[in-house]
Amino acid sequence: MSAIDRLVQWNHTHAAGTPQLRPEPRTAVAVVSCMDARISMPLMLGVSPGDVHVLRNAGGIVTDDTVRSLVVSQVALGTDEVMVIQHTKCGMEGLVDQQFRAEVSRLRGRAPFFEIGGFPEVSHRVVESVRALRRNPLIDAEVRGFVFDVDTGLVEEIEVA
Repeated sequence: MSAIDRLVQWNHTHAAGTPQLRPEPRTAVAVVSCMDARISMPLMLGVSPGDVHVLRNAGGIVTDDTVRSLVVSQVALGTDEVMVIQHTKCGMEGLVDQQFRAEVSRLRGRAPFFEIGGFPEVSHRVVESVRALRRNPLIDAEVRGFVFDVDTGLVEEIEVA
């Protein structure tokens, strides 16, 4: 049995449904974060299903699709605050885009058409991401940035001027 089959089997055994939940998050908060498997919103922020919108990608970086999803979250579903949460020991930290592109090209026979988004240091990337959202005319929300420490479990705010 594959890992996906095991996940589906678990779902069929434990499904609870969410009929009482609405698509609008109760807190009116959207979170942009990394896809890293060590990040659990319930453990990190104490949230439950229905509390926040969560947008995740490699590195938790602001991409065109992140902006698209935030605009939908705000305009159609009422969010008015955004947390950008990146984390320590991220696989994107220190990743050199050109080297990674070459590796993908070697393995897949073609280079990716999209930005990889590697970065030298996580708190610097948080600042860049927050600034990108704050200056985007389609985003109308309070935007704040944080670093989650995967060792301690603490979330620390990064001041962005």
